[in-house]
Amino acid sequence: MTFESSYRTIPMTLYTEQFVVRGTIQTRQHRVTDILNDAEQRFLVLEEVSMEELGSKELPTRADYAQVNLASILFAVSLQAVEPMRELRTPKVSERALVSIPPFRVIGNVHLLSERSLRDSLAELQAQFVPVTDAVFWSERLGEARQSAAMVAVNQARAQILAPFREVNPWADLGGSAAPGSPTRLPGVPDDPGPRPPGSF
Repeated sequence: MTFESSYRTIPMTLYTEQFVVRGTIQTRQHRVTDILNDAEQRFLVLEEVSMEELGSKELPTRADYAQVNLASILFAVSLQAVEPMRELRTPKVSERALVSIPPFRVIGNVHLLSERSLRDSLAELQAQFVPVTDAVFWSERLGEARQSAAMVAVNQARAQILAPFREVNPWADLGGSAAPGSPTRLPGVPDDPGPRPPGSF
């Protein structure tokens, strides 16, 4: 195998405070979190790039290449979850969590070391970008509707809060089950906007 053949093309979707940046990157890594956490520079260089300003109706700006500062990235989105190689796997348990990373919120599963208290497990989340799987994210401030993703890699340096989260039945305090046709809602999560246009994330 040649040196060049060890590289692969991985699609990347990166959110900053003002932009969503989509493109591809040439890498020897398999997972988006590894690309972010093992970057040799303080930035990523993407190819075939589109840059869309959040909350704007203007058409995306396109470029052959773009340098994106890692510190400016709030989170990266992957539509496909990739398992770590078997020899690198560490036994972990999943915990539903809410991440506040203004102007966005993310809800999903964080994967914590087993045989630890929840407090200790949260303290041991040391990676710069933490994977949140089976995730949903949105921004009420920017008018960005709820979107689902297999994995969202959250920049811990930009996150304000990461806390355990449980779904709440709004009818529980009334002493009865949920009313017919009234699904359980997540606190702070807007109603499902319905089907999204094809190709949207």
